[in-house]
Amino acid sequence: MSKIMKNVPGDSRKPEWLKIPIRSGRDLKSVEDILKESHLNAVCQEANCPNKMECYSRKTATFMILGAVCTRQCRFCNVTKGEADSLDPEEPKNLARAVEKLGLKYVVVTSVTRDDLPDGGAGHFAAVIDAIRRRTPDVTIEVLIPDFQGSLQALKTVLKAAPDVINHNIETVSSLYETVRPQADYHRSLELIKRVKETAPRLRTKSGIMVGLGETPAQVEEVMDDLLNAGCDSLTIGQYLAPSREHLKVVEYIHPDQFEAYRQTALIKGFKAVASAPFVRSSYHAEEIYND
Repeated sequence: MSKIMKNVPGDSRKPEWLKIPIRSGRDLKSVEDILKESHLNAVCQEANCPNKMECYSRKTATFMILGAVCTRQCRFCNVTKGEADSLDPEEPKNLARAVEKLGLKYVVVTSVTRDDLPDGGAGHFAAVIDAIRRRTPDVTIEVLIPDFQGSLQALKTVLKAAPDVINHNIETVSSLYETVRPQADYHRSLELIKRVKETAPRLRTKSGIMVGLGETPAQVEEVMDDLLNAGCDSLTIGQYLAPSREHLKVVEYIHPDQFEAYRQTALIKGFKAVASAPFVRSSYHAEEIYND
């Protein structure tokens, strides 16, 4: 039986396990200075990630390309929504330089969703991967990509650039898509992962889900099965936390014991690596997951 703390309307209190320890801000400023100098965005900041201080203290960051404005209206996400920015042709070079300055061995590159672009930004992803490879050839590259509106050609553009990991988040259970991700499609996301494995069988695939939005454990297990059937290798599971009062409310706080139960279930089912805990996000400890 899952351990759940129900979210009482108007009650902003969180359980003890959701209190973030205070960390030094020295490395935070160091990473932010490099991002600012390079004119780069980090999803750590834009998405208000709870792990920002921990990751920055390790001098790591998940870079967000294609601007800072998303063309979709997902109700869980803190990234700015509206009319998208113009593409910065210097971004691939600047990002590669930042990777070198930070001394990264593993880099995660994600983006806003750009439905306004003919290729959804796939060509820009490829240019970023190429730029990193030229400057720091030994760096492992994970890309957390949008669905490109189901375009196989766009996906192949990214695959041709040969990242080490393709990550695409399923985000939630199928029955909640209309509420949580109204412009996305559950089966389209599964199809993307399936196409990656069909095109590049040896490439590591990864996906992530949020819990606490009203889903049941049985539905979470159904998502696991669907992802495995699509060819997904690694899985992340984390607690949904509402970025503001304007976003979807948290329905329940899932106990750490249930996260561990999800982790064990996912491993038994066949995932190669699983990270499941309240503060886990899709790029959290990405290098460790890759090496599992």
